[in-house]
Amino acid sequence: MAIRGADLLLTKDMLDKLTIEDIDIKGKRVFIRADFNVPLDEKLMITDDRRIRSTLPTINYAIDEGAKVILGSHLGRPKGKPEPRYSLAPVAKRLQRLLNKEVAFVSDCVGPDTDSVTRKMRNGDVVLLENLRFHEGEEKNDEGFARCLSALADYYVNDAFGAAHRNHASIVGIPKFLPSVAGFLLKKEVEYLKGVVSRPVRPFVALLGGAKVSGKIGVLEHLMDKVDKVIIGGGMAFTFIKAMGYEVGDSLVEPEMLELAEKIRMDLRKSKVKFYLPVDCVIAQSMEAAAETKIVTTQEIPKGWRALDIGPASVKLFTEAIQDAKTVIWNGPMGVFEMDAFSRGTFAIAHSVADAYAMTIVGGGDTDLAVSRAGVSDAISFISTGGGASLQLLEGKELPGIAALTDKGKGA
Repeated sequence: MAIRGADLLLTKDMLDKLTIEDIDIKGKRVFIRADFNVPLDEKLMITDDRRIRSTLPTINYAIDEGAKVILGSHLGRPKGKPEPRYSLAPVAKRLQRLLNKEVAFVSDCVGPDTDSVTRKMRNGDVVLLENLRFHEGEEKNDEGFARCLSALADYYVNDAFGAAHRNHASIVGIPKFLPSVAGFLLKKEVEYLKGVVSRPVRPFVALLGGAKVSGKIGVLEHLMDKVDKVIIGGGMAFTFIKAMGYEVGDSLVEPEMLELAEKIRMDLRKSKVKFYLPVDCVIAQSMEAAAETKIVTTQEIPKGWRALDIGPASVKLFTEAIQDAKTVIWNGPMGVFEMDAFSRGTFAIAHSVADAYAMTIVGGGDTDLAVSRAGVSDAISFISTGGGASLQLLEGKELPGIAALTDKGKGA
């Protein structure tokens, strides 16, 4: 059972930037940078529209205030040129249905046609521009491209938390030319992720998984003196286990991280932070759905076999560690949950986190998907829309997309 009522006591005043509520947008053209980087199937149908839904409060607010709403986003990695499979046309259709309102789709994000459409907009109109990454100037943060985008609008609103760690034209370039504020989603992400770390209700548990230690080092170092327990699962656990001198078979290990992993483990112990690693695991000789599997202790993984999920004893250990928590941050799955044979550990932990009477925050695209597949999304206090962005915020780093916005007190 996730705690929701005390959220604001923990998280207020975490964002020192102006928000969309601080500006008068009636009759103004407002460029909202959204993150509509949604998964598509082979028929180019959207399979998960949560990122679209998460920006609806900002879009609806702008519509209700009588703004002319211009939406920009990226989708996939088209490498600076148009690719039909990365078109935002499916997003326009879904948006139209969700908003119950016409959404005009423009086949480019800059140029004469785009200028013409945006100039003719009426108050409350919504326009979605084609994929920003169809132009190489987006990822290169080209000033000329940013200037062209900014010419479309009077105000800029960043509601794309998932891209806020990127130095791209639509993230840090446009704010050089327009008054720039945060949308409701961006504000909420910062309030939860920064607020829970700065003022956690204890016991505070950090649950980290995923493939590599290197991707979570910054988080571990930043949270070291703030958490009460650290639980490590997923492939990254076996770098720690190998560093302790145990045989891990063919399990994923980062040799260059062994020394640092052991240092972190010892530093946590010195700080009296309880540290948990898997005690058993599900192993196979290959990462295939039909592969033979065994459950062994993490100290008895045979050569030629690799660990691909945590085992039942680890699930019990981790669940007991989570049970008395009042704050839980979870980033990274416990195994290769995309395959049924190696999904039980991740899904069991998802239920354990959901059942905890705690403020529960889930970050990272893979973890978000795991929670959804486990059917417990509604029982989590907050699910972040950002992968790399949420990690950087948890590392205590400033995100370029947030730094570029107008400071409170300066006025827009």
